[in-house]
Amino acid sequence: MKFTKFGKALLISALSAGVVFSVTSCIQDYSVGYLYVTGTVTASTSGNGIISGFKIDHNTGQLTAINGLPVSSGGANPVRAVLLTGSRFLYVLNRGVSSNPAGSSICTTAYPCQNSNITQFAIGANGILTPQETFYTQGLNPFRMITDSSGSFIYVLEHDSMINGAPSNSTTNPNPNCAAALTGATTCGDITAFQVNGTTGRLQLIINAQLTAAGGGASLPYFPVPANPVDFLMAGGTIITMSGTATTASTTYPYTGGATVFPYAQNASNGQLTVSQNSAQTLNIKHGTALVSAGAFVFVLDNEAPSPNPTNAASQILPYTVGSNGALLAATSGPIPDDPNQSNPIYLVQENKGKWFYVANQGNNVTGSGTAQSGIAGYVINSPFQPTEMAGTPIGFGSGAGPQCLVEDPSNQYFYTANINDSSVSGQSIDENAGTLRPLSQSTKAPSEYALTGPPTWCLVDGRTN
Repeated sequence: MKFTKFGKALLISALSAGVVFSVTSCIQDYSVGYLYVTGTVTASTSGNGIISGFKIDHNTGQLTAINGLPVSSGGANPVRAVLLTGSRFLYVLNRGVSSNPAGSSICTTAYPCQNSNITQFAIGANGILTPQETFYTQGLNPFRMITDSSGSFIYVLEHDSMINGAPSNSTTNPNPNCAAALTGATTCGDITAFQVNGTTGRLQLIINAQLTAAGGGASLPYFPVPANPVDFLMAGGTIITMSGTATTASTTYPYTGGATVFPYAQNASNGQLTVSQNSAQTLNIKHGTALVSAGAFVFVLDNEAPSPNPTNAASQILPYTVGSNGALLAATSGPIPDDPNQSNPIYLVQENKGKWFYVANQGNNVTGSGTAQSGIAGYVINSPFQPTEMAGTPIGFGSGAGPQCLVEDPSNQYFYTANINDSSVSGQSIDENAGTLRPLSQSTKAPSEYALTGPPTWCLVDGRTN
């Protein structure tokens, strides 16, 4: 078949248009995942909880609100959320409100949180969240929640245990059940464990098969941990809790003053926790704020200067490996100084390629202060392991001080924090060669901050879009 000159011109134009259309289609914007942020509607004492949600743009990192969100978190003062493997269900831990008759918003051992719960949500098309069922823990003042790598079990850390229907304390209401796992203990925190139904997502309480209540009788419905817990994590097949001592621990949330760790071995088949050693391991610190598992290490974040070789840093990062019986073994690098311009580290994330890690520093949480010391410090992971702070950090947030969390997006291009001081989400892009972070407005021309309706408490990313 022959074409006239005019026909050839039309054909060439059509082919050119097709090529242009194909290239345009290749770079078309799409959502690479969803960012969910827990928080409260306002900063009022009622603590009405909500979940906000955003679509993450693959090309720019820009956030777009998910239609239908925010939704109620199912309770007051949501503090943690977990996403199960497969991204079908989201669980939110709501701390509840103080039982103090004077109306204080602060939960304590004497006046614990009331109406705390775990609310289950189904994740639907376009990231929509639909509430399902509500579940309850076995202790008081819950504040941390984790899941194992298989998504088969959920564990909740509670600051206070109960005995005879009341909060346990070492003077007026000691708990003899604490000594079952902890030699000589008269009071303790606890872990409530649940098995997850893989089909419905429903949670079923796991009864402690090793320990029975004091005086015999029924098995305990929880697993005791040392008093004044601050944080916990799962590393391999071990759950490790960090607690404060009577002289270091804070008595109200957010709990700080971590000084010791205590391990439980997890049974991957039934979720049972077995005492690895019935005494706590001393870390020789006084102000531990968080435990984080990243790469091959467990990191203890500590809001005090490195020792015995102090620097200008106000905080430090302590790397460990997990040894036999769950003991933490100090890495040869020793303590890593936090950025000298920041303080109060609360979370750490190792990026997907394993070249760098980043530390979110909450600072002093004073809006408008010239010394907020809040932001992200980035570190290069050298070999052998001796991390050094990278050039170009720390990253500050201006008025958005007080990050509550730090997450990497599913495409490994962006990091996000949710900030308590101005109720916002901040976004940064990552330089794939140097690991440095830049606000989205400087790198992709997308906004760097997104407003929330109230103070945030936690954030997580769902990599499944549908």
